[in-house]
Amino acid sequence: MSKIVKQLMIADLQASLGDCREVLVVDVSKLDAVATNKWRQGLHKKQIRVMGVKNALAAKSLSDIGLTGIRDVLKGPSAIVWGGEDIVALARQITEDVKRLQKLEVKGGAIGETSLSAAQVDSLSKSPGRKELIAQIAGLIRSPGARLAGAIQGPGGKLAG
Repeated sequence: MSKIVKQLMIADLQASLGDCREVLVVDVSKLDAVATNKWRQGLHKKQIRVMGVKNALAAKSLSDIGLTGIRDVLKGPSAIVWGGEDIVALARQITEDVKRLQKLEVKGGAIGETSLSAAQVDSLSKSPGRKELIAQIAGLIRSPGARLAGAIQGPGGKLAG
């Protein structure tokens, strides 16, 4: 493959990723074509993209945009998965798909310069997502005011006035 073609492929991958800096790497080589196509269509409905890549070109392309941690997991047949709500939602979806399809394998991933192993992706899928964390923070912010209002409305509040 000529250098110009490689540069075009690298530029295409970088353009496809846009400003996304969280990716997972999976091995889809054991899935048949029909199962792979159905899996990709299901992910597309959830705004998740999948791209089969050559490891050397993917490593170069992703390293250039700051995903240096990906080099550790790009071995053997690889497809890069990105998109969705956030990295936790992506990890959840891919983990569910691995359990359902069984021949699909998570190899790892990267968040910026940090490399993730397959076990770390699994534990990430069990953590709260962005919306859940925002709801927890909002609840924590509201709780002192709610306790104060409860105290004022309770029996002690009637004594105070």
